[in-house]
Amino acid sequence: MNAHVFVNRTLNLKRIKFLGLDMDHTLIRYKTQEFEGLSHTIMKDKLIKKGYPEAVRQLPFDYSLTIRGLVIDKANGNILKLNRHSAIRASFHGVKPIDFKTQQKMYKSTYIDLSDSSYLAVDTAFSLSLCTLFAQLVDMKDSETYANVLPDYARIADDVLFALDEAHRDGSLKDTVKSDLDRFIIKDPDVVAGLEKFKTHGKKIFIVTNSDYHYTKLLLDYAINPYLKAHESWLDLFEIVVTLAQKPRYFYDNLKYLKVNPADGSMVNHNDKLGPGVYQGGSANAFTGDFDLQGDEILYIGDHIYGDILRLKKDCGWRTAMVIDELDHELEANQKASPINTEIETLMHTKEPFEDELTQIMTQKTEAKIKPDEAQTEALQTKIAEVDAQISGLIRQQQGLFNGYWGPLMRSGNEESYFAYQVDRYACVYMPKLSDLLALSPRTYFRAPRRPLAHEI
Repeated sequence: MNAHVFVNRTLNLKRIKFLGLDMDHTLIRYKTQEFEGLSHTIMKDKLIKKGYPEAVRQLPFDYSLTIRGLVIDKANGNILKLNRHSAIRASFHGVKPIDFKTQQKMYKSTYIDLSDSSYLAVDTAFSLSLCTLFAQLVDMKDSETYANVLPDYARIADDVLFALDEAHRDGSLKDTVKSDLDRFIIKDPDVVAGLEKFKTHGKKIFIVTNSDYHYTKLLLDYAINPYLKAHESWLDLFEIVVTLAQKPRYFYDNLKYLKVNPADGSMVNHNDKLGPGVYQGGSANAFTGDFDLQGDEILYIGDHIYGDILRLKKDCGWRTAMVIDELDHELEANQKASPINTEIETLMHTKEPFEDELTQIMTQKTEAKIKPDEAQTEALQTKIAEVDAQISGLIRQQQGLFNGYWGPLMRSGNEESYFAYQVDRYACVYMPKLSDLLALSPRTYFRAPRRPLAHEI
């Protein structure tokens, strides 16, 4: 079994008849740092046109400042990292870390409700530049120079989000990508070889993307066609290509399909059952019904936890796989952190007898009215503090192997991060890139590991 496909739920590829793919960041990989740097620049331009000070243009793009899975607290200008229970485990105000006491005072034991419009989830690779720019603008807002120039934090968040959405809508982003595909797009011949292999095993492959037909065609012509061996073009490789799908709406609504003419992109209403070809819009319900499929006979692979995975899992019952591009770095960092983790665990065990002894002394003081030996108590507290200091240093060393600001993507301290929890809950399998899955046999049986409960460890 390939170590780079990770299993949350048992999945038998033999049972899968249709293999569905998102396009951007799944089938077609982007050079994310380049693309997000471009997004950052375009958003700054749009904000300046909106009345923000010219100094905004000088804000540098720091790719490491944010990671996926964070949450923006719009009202307070804070960025939060949550654990699986939505409790805050790390926080920044703009680009400055918030210490634990300040965080406790501000949020107490609040569990973040992501359905509250005061919060904005950073849940896609396309959101990294948004979060970075928001943090930088909060920092500007807090300075004496711009305190009365920039709007309040919530308005800044809304303005940055609007600028990003507009950049996607008006073509500012994709027009630049189109003009320099080599700069932004990764070609992966292994993906094409894998797709052709899956087809030889009788799998039908389709695309559902929110990109328009002309952009979709450009990227598929560029990244798929050059590596085809058994097909003349991507039109022969994919059973169906659905463009401008409006995901996640595609998975729960019942919109009509339009049939696209691949020669010129023109469209006509489509009222018949679906067949091979290119379409726009439509719905997953019609797709499943027209091909007489059960939900668990379709495996859909995407990179967006909300747009591709969560709603699909809740509303359609299709099987799901998630591409997490950052996972390659996470796996490498995990390997380097392994000896540090072992050392931390050893120190934790070293500390336990001291803590147990101190607990016993303080319990006897309360229950049996036995006056503790002050020297003994002080010595125990000193030993515990010394071990804690060693552990703190090792934790900082461990965190430094991951993101310098936020640590691991998939963990919040010892707990799962909220992002990892969502992946675990909604993705049947996950992997760093599509080619990891396609390298396997189309007859692979993924078995979910037995997970010990707390009382079984």
